[in-house]
Amino acid sequence: MSGALPDLLARIVAKRRERYGLAKGEPPTAPPFNGSLSSLPLTKSPLSLPSLGGPQVAANRFLAALRARAVAGGRGVIAEVKMGSPRLGSLAGRFDPERQAAAYAAAGATCLSVVVEPDYFFGSWELLARCARASGLPVIAKDFVVCERQLDEAAAAGAEAILLVAALCARDELAARAEAARRRGLVPLIETHDASDLARLGEAAWELVGVNNRDLRTFDVTLERSIAMAPRLPAGALRVAESGIATRADVDRLAAAGFDAFLVGESLLLADDPAAKLRELLA
Repeated sequence: MSGALPDLLARIVAKRRERYGLAKGEPPTAPPFNGSLSSLPLTKSPLSLPSLGGPQVAANRFLAALRARAVAGGRGVIAEVKMGSPRLGSLAGRFDPERQAAAYAAAGATCLSVVVEPDYFFGSWELLARCARASGLPVIAKDFVVCERQLDEAAAAGAEAILLVAALCARDELAARAEAARRRGLVPLIETHDASDLARLGEAAWELVGVNNRDLRTFDVTLERSIAMAPRLPAGALRVAESGIATRADVDRLAAAGFDAFLVGESLLLADDPAAKLRELLA
C-alpha cells in the first residue's frame, strides 16, 4: 500500500487486512469458504498479455465480451449486484440478488459485477457464485484486494475478472498483483480516481482501466471525473466508467468522451424495474 488513503477507504482496507490475518503481519489465512465453495477447484487458464486479442482473450469471457461489444460499436454495460454500501446501509430483503442477476442477463447486460466485501458492502464469495450461476454472465469480483488469497477465492467462486484499486498499491506492486491475477485466469480491471492513480499505471500494458466517479472520502459523485481523466487513460486499454451512471444521457456523454463500457450499480439496484432501466441505458 502506498501513500495516504481516504478515511473510508483506509477503514475498509484495514478491515480487509484484519480478516486475512495481515493486521499483525501474519500470513494471509482467511477462513475457508462455506459450503460447497470450499472444494471448488481453480479451473481458469492463465492470461498472457502478449496473447491479448488471440486465444487467451477468447478464453476469458469477461474481456472477450466487452471487446466484442466495443468492436461492434455497442456499449457494454457491467450491471452490478451489491447487498449494500456505507451510504445505503444493508439492502437485504429489498431484492433477490439471483433474480436481479438473471434479469440483467435477460435485459442485455454484457457482464455482471458482484461486490464481495462483507463488512461495508455486505457481500460474500457465495453471493458471487450464486449470481454467476443465475445469470450465466461473465462476472467481475469487486473487492479491496490486499493479498493473493483473495485472487484464489475469486477464481474458485467463478469470477473471470477482479477489481484492483490502484490507490492501494505502489506502481510495482500494482503490476505484480495484476500479473498474479492473470496467472489465475482473472483479467484485472484497474480502478483509478485521480492523477496519482494514473501515475501508478506506468508504461505497462493494461486490458481494462476504469475511472471511479465516486469520491470515497465524501461519497460525492460526478461524471466530470471520468470525462476529465479519459484523455489520460492508456490507449491500449478498454475504458470503463464506474459509478453515478443513471440515464441514457449519462451513457451518451461518457461514450462521447471515449469510454467503451459502463459499470452501473445503484441506479439499477434501486429501480422499480431493473430490467427496464437497463434496457433504457442500452436503447
